[in-house]
Amino acid sequence: MQTREDIFALLSQALIELFELDAEQITLSANLYEDLEIDSIDAVDLIDYLKQKTGKKIAAEEFKTVRTVGDVVEAVYQMVTTPDA
Repeated sequence: MQTREDIFALLSQALIELFELDAEQITLSANLYEDLEIDSIDAVDLIDYLKQKTGKKIAAEEFKTVRTVGDVVEAVYQMVTTPDA
């Protein structure tokens, strides 16, 4: 899972499975909170799901700045493509 497209597919699958969203709702510009109605508890569930799938720990603090599906894709992309220090 190294491309943004792969990450978007994983994220879409997560949003459908975890929150029973329709695939048509999930676009890169969809706002997590306003359009998809993801709350802070849902965000924690999403972080856990992504951690399990990527094997990388996502800091909740980093997640506070994301607003759209595209923001999440970019944050996860940066995380999986940056070598561990």
